[in-house]
This record gives sequence, structure tokens and C-alpha cells, in this order.
Amino acid sequence: MFSELSLSLSDEEQMVRDTALAFFGEHADVARLRRLRDREDVRLYEPDVWKAAAEAGFAGCIASEADGGAGLGYVAAGLMHYAIGRNLSPVPALSSAVLSLTALTRCAAAARWSAHVAAIARGDAIAALAVDEVPRHDPEHIAARTRAGDAGFVMTGRKVFVLDGLGADLFIVAARLDDQGPIGLFLVPASAPGLEIAPVKTIDSRNTARVALHEVAVPKSAMLSDGTDGLCDLVLDAGRAALSAELVGIAESCFALTLDHLKQREQFGVRIGSFQALQHRMAHLYCQIELARSVSFAALRALDDGAGERSLLASAAKAKAGAVAHLAANEAVQMHGGIGMTDEHDIGLYFKRARAAMETLGDTYFHANRVARLLNY
Repeated sequence: MFSELSLSLSDEEQMVRDTALAFFGEHADVARLRRLRDREDVRLYEPDVWKAAAEAGFAGCIASEADGGAGLGYVAAGLMHYAIGRNLSPVPALSSAVLSLTALTRCAAAARWSAHVAAIARGDAIAALAVDEVPRHDPEHIAARTRAGDAGFVMTGRKVFVLDGLGADLFIVAARLDDQGPIGLFLVPASAPGLEIAPVKTIDSRNTARVALHEVAVPKSAMLSDGTDGLCDLVLDAGRAALSAELVGIAESCFALTLDHLKQREQFGVRIGSFQALQHRMAHLYCQIELARSVSFAALRALDDGAGERSLLASAAKAKAGAVAHLAANEAVQMHGGIGMTDEHDIGLYFKRARAAMETLGDTYFHANRVARLLNY
């Protein structure tokens, strides 16, 4: 039922949705995630699959055609993430195709980075955003800093939970200008001397890294933002909106798996889907998913339109979609019964991803508080 989602999409957007669902369902489904996890693949994604996704236009959704991208915008990027959530696709889409491309294409000197943008859009390069330094997302809690060097800046600091940091070619690092200065963004190649990358194991079996910067020298031209232009907020809001669409996809798959189970599982000689209490819970969940989907795509449209309520909608979407995906995963496990607790059943993988994605770029509580502040409560 959810795959027929229209959401007032244009014909082009419906084509993007259908293409994304077909591509990621065929080339990057849950079974592929299992194989990568079980063989302990370091990157936890397959470069050839991401290269094929790039050839289909998914890696460069938000980059202009002049820069080698598809020029489709954030709604298209959200539809890609929706399909990724439906299939638990192990691809570096959020880190490279949304967070990093937003930073590179929306900065003041965007023309300088066109070669990097084109490489990312082609799937030839992977870029990762390094912001968080504490266990819970807090973009104001930045201790990494820069100081003046011989030919630019010298950076020191540590980052945690860097998405797709293992195997990345470029890092976009948030660091303070001097000890107490504003937070700027800097482009740092993975090959830079003094940059250390270490793996971090996460419950959702995704490519996550710790990054340490030991006196890493970067030129002045590496600065994407000086912290006064709001670029870091824009980058994070873009990621939050895209991730909310992924959470909607996760919630929908949990709903679909559970609905199928309720139609087949028998107890006391009848299918359990006939029990009114379970019907009420599923009806409630269905309505919550609809609300999450609406606000998530409103946030994506605000990004495309440059609307002033972008931050408010991005946080509302992330708060709502995170809570709903968590609810959907919990309900799925409970209604599946004992089998829902086993690793053999896919519902456990959706549960783990829902939990990790809810925490990424700020959990429901973080964004509820941000919404309150933006509304001057």
C-alpha cells in the first residue's frame, strides 16, 4: 500500500521514487546487508553497487548538471533515502551524496570544488562529514580547533561516529577558528599527514569511524565556511531531512512485514490479524507513519525552495520520523512474538537500524528541544 505513495509528487519525482525502489530493492537489499555484516566487510558497502547507483543519478541528486550531477534536488534525494530505508540498503548516500555535497555546493566558493563534486556525483569519490565529538549529537560541542600555520591552518581534535569514514577519500571537518572562535568547515583529504581513522562497531552494522587530527596542515583554500554563513546548519538540516525520509521507509517496511505476519499467523484457530486489539495498534501506527511522511517531505521541499522554516521543518521531521520508526520497530517485534527477537528474521535488522538512525544527527529529544527554541518557547 505504501509503495503507491504519491504525496503530490510530480511525474519526474514519481519516476525517481519508482526507480529508487526498484534499484535498491534489486542491488542493495537486506540480504546484501547481511552478507556484508557476516563476512565483516570493512566498508560495509560495495563500491560497485554505489558506482551503479551513481550512474543512475542517485549520488548526484542535489548537484547541478553543470557540476556533473543530476540536478534533481532534495526531494529526489529524500526519495532515494526512502527507498534505502525500505531496503536497509548499505550505501554511503547520506554521508557523501547529501551532507558532503551540500557543503561543497552551497559554500561561498563552490566553483572551486566542482571537480570534487563531479567525482562524488560519479561515485568515483566518497566524502564524509566529521562533526560530532561526544556520544550524543551536539554540534555546538566542538573542541576541534585550528590555528594559523605556515601556509594556512593546523587542525587538532577528535571526531566520533563519522558516517562512511572508512575508505572515504575526503573529510569535511567542523572545527573552531582558534580556541573560542566560530565553527567553520574545512575540506581535508584522507591522505593528509596526521589524520588517523579507526573503525567503530555499531548495532546497525554500518560503516562508522573515529577520526583523530594530529596537527593536520591544510591550506587556507580548504576552508568551506568561516562559521558566520550558516553553512554548517544547512548541511545538518539537509542530512536530517534526508534521514527522516529513510526513517519513514524503515517504518513502512516494519509495518508491511508485521501486516503480512498478522495475516498469516494463527492462534486459537484464527489468524491473529482478526484480533481487534492488534488491528487498533496497526491503525494507529499507519496514521503515525502518514504524519511522519508528510512532515519529512515538507522539510525536503523547504530545502529545495530555500524556505525560511527549513530548520523548523527539518527538526520537526527528524523528531517525528525517529519516534515513529522506533514505534514501528517495537510494534513489529512485539507482534511477531519470539521470532521477532531472532537474528534470522529481518525485523531485527530494521529494529537496529531504526534505533541507530533515530540517534544520528540528533534524536527525538534533541529536535523537540530545537523546535521549542525555534518557536521561542
